[in-house]
Amino acid sequence: MTSIGAVFRPQLPPERLRAVVTAAEEAGLEQLWLWEDCFLESGIATAAAALAWSSKLRVGVGLLPVPLRNVALTAMEAATLHRLFPGRVVLGVGHGVLEWMGQVGARVSSPLTLLDEYVTALRALLRGERVTTSGRYVQLSDVALDWPPLTPAPILVGARGPKSVRLSVERADGTILDAIATPEIVRRTREISDKEIIVYAETTSVDLVRELADAGASTVVLQQSADATDAEEFMRFVASVTLS
Repeated sequence: MTSIGAVFRPQLPPERLRAVVTAAEEAGLEQLWLWEDCFLESGIATAAAALAWSSKLRVGVGLLPVPLRNVALTAMEAATLHRLFPGRVVLGVGHGVLEWMGQVGARVSSPLTLLDEYVTALRALLRGERVTTSGRYVQLSDVALDWPPLTPAPILVGARGPKSVRLSVERADGTILDAIATPEIVRRTREISDKEIIVYAETTSVDLVRELADAGASTVVLQQSADATDAEEFMRFVASVTLS
């Protein structure tokens, strides 16, 4: 059965988040997703707040741009969230928008290599392993978390092109496809993956949601346009969507 989620877009001010979380929880929404877009809002800070303000919501961050974040820091933050809120956290990582990465001096010449090294190291750290690695971009020397997650800590990869989709299937616990993904793209991804597939959709069309679900999406996450302001009502609408 495909799950349905909704996005709190970071174009809304952070102080709106609590009311939106409350509306989502009261409406029975399954999943609330957050973004770490430059230079709007932190994904980890908003996730921690959303988790603390709710008791049932599964909260996802899709995605954290890896050029901005040392992998050990991401592992520490992810482990902390998983220990505080077991079973309710899912984090996605990805290249980030290359223009934004360039603005902060973090753009790399091979984003795919960085992502590969990063996800491999991050998952090992979250499994409680002691990691030493000397990659092109990721270097760790005898690093282990003192407080690794007590429950499985899935890491998803945001992907668009075929190479990053393949990396998400081979290295991560699942794939996040953005709102340009068509049912055919979802279907092709499902053909090579038996893992979780999260698909964003900027739509209120239940028909499209059903098509994405039929194509193999594990979760369809509905998002509003960037200039929308009725986030609480949108949470209630998404919670009412049914595929039965």
